[in-house]
Amino acid sequence: MVDKMLASALDRLIRWSFEHGEGEAGMQDGLLDAREEQAYRLLVGLSSARSAELAEVAKLPQHEADEVLQRLQAKGLVAIQPGDEAVFRPLPPDVALGTTLLRRQESLESARKTVASLSEEFRASASRRDAHHLVEVIVGATTLRDRLRDLQNSAREEILWFCRANPLAMQGADNTEEYGALSRGVRYRAIYERALLETPGELDSIAEGVSWGEEARTLLALPVRLAIVDRATAICPLVRDDELGIGEPTAAVIGRGQLLDALLALFESHWEQATPVKLQGGDQQGPDGLDDSERFLLSLMVAGVPDKSIASQLGISRRTVQRRLDRLMSLAGVDTRTGLAFQAAKRGWL
Repeated sequence: MVDKMLASALDRLIRWSFEHGEGEAGMQDGLLDAREEQAYRLLVGLSSARSAELAEVAKLPQHEADEVLQRLQAKGLVAIQPGDEAVFRPLPPDVALGTTLLRRQESLESARKTVASLSEEFRASASRRDAHHLVEVIVGATTLRDRLRDLQNSAREEILWFCRANPLAMQGADNTEEYGALSRGVRYRAIYERALLETPGELDSIAEGVSWGEEARTLLALPVRLAIVDRATAICPLVRDDELGIGEPTAAVIGRGQLLDALLALFESHWEQATPVKLQGGDQQGPDGLDDSERFLLSLMVAGVPDKSIASQLGISRRTVQRRLDRLMSLAGVDTRTGLAFQAAKRGWL
């Protein structure tokens, strides 16, 4: 029933455009066809002209020039000069066509709203009728990787990630689509498992993403692997970690519905709990007394990354890591790392 209503609305819109816009040419500009527009422009350039003069300049047969002038006169775009029935002069187009244009704009807007309403009703009906359209199962690492790339390339607003250790289809350094999306203004929010931060090279990849504008946070553990694009489509691998080596990985592509709403709520709840990962930078101190490298060190410490891994990422010794943490504890007025983490959160250092 909804399909027929939508088709009927579109058919009415097309018929209206042809009836009120003189066929295909009228549909293009909505007011004048190509010959009428050319004749009017020539007449404006001439200021006034007889039909024969317009026919000569426009390279039209006399009867066609007469016909075009009659149509322009009927539309209020030309008038015959007083006292001389053979000379035509142009009239202002905003006066002649303004009201017509306004009516057509209002009618088209009404038709657009009708089509949008029917389309929304159709999608809602289709979702209820065809539940299998809400979840698509894809198989294979290559297929999963290609789908992740396609979704990122099509993203317009926001991409959300749960990044667990031992990625199934794509290492962080291989995800070059992220930089293209960030350069288009797409917001990236990613939560990384702590174990992933300790994987060689991964923290450098995360820092590169942050330098492009990614918002990165970390947690000890994440419940699932997950990517959500524009709050409209999610990809969630279905393979458990203890089954990674058995057969091809499978994933669910999830469309709008309550399942997607639940995944969005899951992401937001973990985002609130996660610790920000700050970008390592220079030694210039901020108003809080911390420089970028100390803020980076602090974010790793709060995330629970061991001193050895922090030292490796910063290219310094474990003793230097401990000395810098001692300075931060002194700055915060505490004598334990737990107290430092609390003060860092309280003071907004991260």
